[in-house]
Amino acid sequence: MQAQVISSVNEASSVRFHHKTAIIVDVLRATSTIVTAIASGASCVIPAETVMEARALQREGDLLGGERFCKKIAGFDLGNSPEEYTEQVVGGKRIILTTTNGTRAIHKSMRADHILIASLLNAEACARSAIELRRDIVILCAGSHDEFAIEDGLCAGLVLDRLHDLSSFPIEMDDFGTAMLALYRNRAHQLKDTIQSGLGGKRLIKLGMKRDIEACSFVDIYTDAPRLNGDQLTRA
Repeated sequence: MQAQVISSVNEASSVRFHHKTAIIVDVLRATSTIVTAIASGASCVIPAETVMEARALQREGDLLGGERFCKKIAGFDLGNSPEEYTEQVVGGKRIILTTTNGTRAIHKSMRADHILIASLLNAEACARSAIELRRDIVILCAGSHDEFAIEDGLCAGLVLDRLHDLSSFPIEMDDFGTAMLALYRNRAHQLKDTIQSGLGGKRLIKLGMKRDIEACSFVDIYTDAPRLNGDQLTRA
């Protein structure tokens, strides 16, 4: 099985996803929020590229969630903080979500045979699902402002680490994937500190959202890897 890592959504082209399993990573915060919402009992999360599209997709009983430039969108029910997506709020609900980078990355990978959602919170579950799907893998780091984000690289490295642990056959990585695996293994015991020192972490801290970094920094606390079925992300 081959696994490659794309550094940011700006570097992704649709041809790289053909006949592959795409794993989307946006640790701060879209994929962490999606994983949390599904674990909290949301019936599905529907990723929308634009605010206008999100509003058009909303049906009675749906919740609108998302952000632009880290801030909750005016008129939306929820922002993009995992802590907002509790069972009491999202249980049994459809969530229409649009974010600056994460939902754009999902749409960028639509040519893949399968699309999985990964975060630090569910990396092992995502790796296990990817192995079961028996396709070569492309891990797409959403990044921030069209550039690489260190928290996404850490998560990509963690997923690769779990793939190596779980797979009964060799995982062949590209050079960037090899670098991200080394990054994760070097910083595995300092994940939160490393994320806080990155540009995305510093931006959230400046906006008073340090708790979101903490909520996104736990490792393997959820056992589901949300998977795209049609236009909906649901339990795998």
